[in-house]
Amino acid sequence: MEISHSDIDKKVCNGSHAQGTKVAGNASVDGYAAVGEAKSTKTAQCSGLLSTNADQDKGGLTKFVNLTKVGEGKNWPTGHVGGDSKIDTAVKANSNAEAVAKDLVNLNPDEKTIVAGLLAKTIEGGEVVEIRAVSSTSLRT
Repeated sequence: MEISHSDIDKKVCNGSHAQGTKVAGNASVDGYAAVGEAKSTKTAQCSGLLSTNADQDKGGLTKFVNLTKVGEGKNWPTGHVGGDSKIDTAVKANSNAEAVAKDLVNLNPDEKTIVAGLLAKTIEGGEVVEIRAVSSTSLRT
């Protein structure tokens, strides 16, 4: 998504709404790293960035997935945070899945359609059908 839709990529996992450290406030969190790495200013929690670092090219879905090794089956669906010397503490269950979902919900309708299309392409036989409204009227005699 980073190459074909970089504007959408930057809107997912680039916020500060999730807990990114062991202590409140996401103090000094400026990017992502993998679980177990000795990175006191990094997190493995989607949208767990310090608010002043959010939206500053510190995050994004591609960076989150690559740097936290989600593609290797790690750090999903539950995120991990640091705060001492390394990233080693699991946050609440499904925290990364919830953070990604929250970011996706905040996309505009056109961006959601693009994301749905990309997801459908990853599933064999997947197809995106947009239904804007469904209305039904029934008369009983």
